[in-house]
Amino acid sequence: MIDKGKRNVLGVLVDAVDYDAATRRVVEAARHRRPLALTALAVHGVMTGVLDPAHNARLNAFDLVTPDGQPVRWGLNLLHGAGLTDRVYGPTLTLLVLRRCAEEGLPVYLYGSTEATLSRLVPQLEQQFPALKIAGVEPSKFRPVRPGEDAEIAERIRDSGARLVLVGLGCPRQEIFTYAMRPLLDMPLMAVGAAFDYHAGLLRRPPEWMQRRGLEWLWRLGLEPKRLWRRYVILNPAYLSRLGAQKLGMWQATPPPSATDRPADFTV
Repeated sequence: MIDKGKRNVLGVLVDAVDYDAATRRVVEAARHRRPLALTALAVHGVMTGVLDPAHNARLNAFDLVTPDGQPVRWGLNLLHGAGLTDRVYGPTLTLLVLRRCAEEGLPVYLYGSTEATLSRLVPQLEQQFPALKIAGVEPSKFRPVRPGEDAEIAERIRDSGARLVLVGLGCPRQEIFTYAMRPLLDMPLMAVGAAFDYHAGLLRRPPEWMQRRGLEWLWRLGLEPKRLWRRYVILNPAYLSRLGAQKLGMWQATPPPSATDRPADFTV
């Protein structure tokens, strides 16, 4: 088990952890009713923080930020000698956490995505984990939160008996939502990105060899070129150039102070 704490990658504090450590921290928080905010960041997530100081501050307030993409793992190893042999991929971490929740009888709440996706996701999860208790399911409304609505959402989640919330809203909306809701809930929230779509069978996983070599972005680009070309064609080179500059001391990637104020506006 590896848990070496937070390390500075382009000013974003990413945890040098493995699957075992990340799973343990989430399940312990669920078991003991402790708030915890987790997100799994690939290059796009890190660069969103680099380019948006306010969002960077929010990310640096998260309890756990895992290296979702191989290039983020490479960054931890290159800059800090983390010695990580694998990334901590959001969809895979989701399954590991759900397996433990099923074994321990910890109910789970699914927040985000669409009704159509959730209607396919729930049976898939129940088939894979027959003992899993799904306390509630709530699709995204795809609009800004109205005054007081965050408290209403938190009340629905608490009343469901859930001990864990999986948030699937896409980056960076899911991180903003998770950050805003953390003070209102005595349970972990996991921003899991495309995990809902993958486990619902709506997105195809790339071959293992592409994942190992950090080429998942190329697979995703081939599936959704119109939506994702800017993300990968622009942000990937920017990430690599800044990573090299940080390693050589040519760029001072100073992490901003962690955010403390809850956002008034975010997407639900």
